[in-house]
Amino acid sequence: MKRTDMYERHVAAGGRMVDYSGWELPVQYDGTGIKTEHLNVREKAGLFDVSHMGEIMVEGPEAEKWLSTLVTNDIFVMRDGQVQYNIMCNESGGVVDDLLVYRYGPAKFLLVVNAANVDKDREWLTKHLPPRGAAIDDISMKTSETALQGPAAEAILAKVADFDPSTLKFFTFTHGANLGGIPAIVSRTGYTGEDGFEIYVPWKRGAELWDLLIEAGRDFGLIPAGLGARDSLRFEAGLPLYGHEFAEDLGPLEAGFGFFVKVDKPGGFIGQPALKRQKEEGLRRKIVGLRLEDKGVPRSGMDVADPSGNIVGKVTSGGYCPSLDANMALCLVGTPAPEEGDPLSVIVRDKPKKGVVVKRPFYARKRGNR
Repeated sequence: MKRTDMYERHVAAGGRMVDYSGWELPVQYDGTGIKTEHLNVREKAGLFDVSHMGEIMVEGPEAEKWLSTLVTNDIFVMRDGQVQYNIMCNESGGVVDDLLVYRYGPAKFLLVVNAANVDKDREWLTKHLPPRGAAIDDISMKTSETALQGPAAEAILAKVADFDPSTLKFFTFTHGANLGGIPAIVSRTGYTGEDGFEIYVPWKRGAELWDLLIEAGRDFGLIPAGLGARDSLRFEAGLPLYGHEFAEDLGPLEAGFGFFVKVDKPGGFIGQPALKRQKEEGLRRKIVGLRLEDKGVPRSGMDVADPSGNIVGKVTSGGYCPSLDANMALCLVGTPAPEEGDPLSVIVRDKPKKGVVVKRPFYARKRGNR
């Protein structure tokens, strides 16, 4: 398994290391655990090693025009220094990957992609490269990425940054930052539903940055957080996980992310005809939120049943939500889908556990937490 530059820091802090997409990463830390780490991010701050994520540079005079043909959102409306959530689709409207697009200018973009899909995404991009005018460079193994998340994140970052983090708006970035002598790209983005920053530094300076932030956050209650809390936080906030809410045969409209799909944007994109047809003809299935009322923990892949006991779908993501003190699920079901307040059950160990359909996302950031 591959290891990040922060590996020794995780082991020293009691990290329980697991294999995640070929990387040895902490799922949680001894002495805290997933629930504590989760709630600490909601109330104070948490530090995540996300160096397993992929980073791919796109450059050239045709970069903007070409990239637009691969993603569902409209990158032509982006300003320099802006970050945009995006989705790459295949010809049938399924998802190749979801990603963040960082715009330096019309001739330079940074794509941040999912760890499990780095090789696939690089091959997909290479396959569709134009004969000239655009080139890609996979810099994943040259880049350490750290996520500083939670209401105290801005105050912590301010202690080490050479700029005022309060001037960085949501979904924007700066690429000329200096954090305690470490050159960095800093974006106000994250995967937790809280305010926070994602920080990119040279690969071999990841541990140095980790130490710097842990020390800066000592008086703010900052603690390291693992993959377990990362997943429960994104799940509560209604954020998708590739392989669960998105897949090669599960598209963005079915997953409920139609806002990021501009089916009428000029120039088109791969998958546009299929998605436009879905929108015009109506979806055959969609994802709904569910809160269990019976005891039981829903997990990905479990069957979902209607009140008559008929199997109508499957759980895409499920689990305990610490902020809500409830067991919740995202369920892919056939249409017409049940409405808010309607009953559905999840089959847990061959027994139906009653639940009720609820709105997504399950959790919204507290007012005042930016």
